[in-house]
Amino acid sequence: MTRIIGLTGGIASGKSTVSDLLGQAGWPIVDADQVSRQVQRPGSLGLSRLVATFGSQILLPNGQLDRATLGRRVFGDDNARQQLNAIMQPLIWDAIWQKVASLKQAKVPDVILDVPLLFEQHYDQDCDLIIVVAVSQKVELHRLMQRNGYPKSVAQARIKAQLPLAKKVQQADFVIDNNGSLKATRRQVAQLVEDLRRTR
Repeated sequence: MTRIIGLTGGIASGKSTVSDLLGQAGWPIVDADQVSRQVQRPGSLGLSRLVATFGSQILLPNGQLDRATLGRRVFGDDNARQQLNAIMQPLIWDAIWQKVASLKQAKVPDVILDVPLLFEQHYDQDCDLIIVVAVSQKVELHRLMQRNGYPKSVAQARIKAQLPLAKKVQQADFVIDNNGSLKATRRQVAQLVEDLRRTR
């Protein structure tokens, strides 16, 4: 049996760093962000549906999706966000589970399911274990402003749009505290790797 291990965290919590470290340790990763880009690439059904719904202004001159423009279009507009989710989530869901199925067929012992909205999109219901990467609200806000160049009000709104990180932590089997240095995170991930191997 292949074990499905969900990995998530708050926005700008450092989840991608933890995912990379787990990948380096040998765990196969199914990355929802990569899958999302694949189902939105030029010529895809996903991109054609997005353009039909939101207009050609969401495209870059080279035909790629302008994710920043689309993000501004749907953020703060519940109806637009619902339209986006109705288009993309079934395509992403199908593509993710196809990847998981192929890994199961290859009889890999564990798969890391790296999904930012693991709880919000209900992927957690199909996971055997859940890892949450956590940071304080202050650190999360600072990192998001620094990483994306957002003013404080925009960063706060983006954080508020997700399930509170504290609620994610409550549902986790393992928590990585990513408030400190990369060295500290590496130590925690090394311990996590040992724990995951021991619980096989």
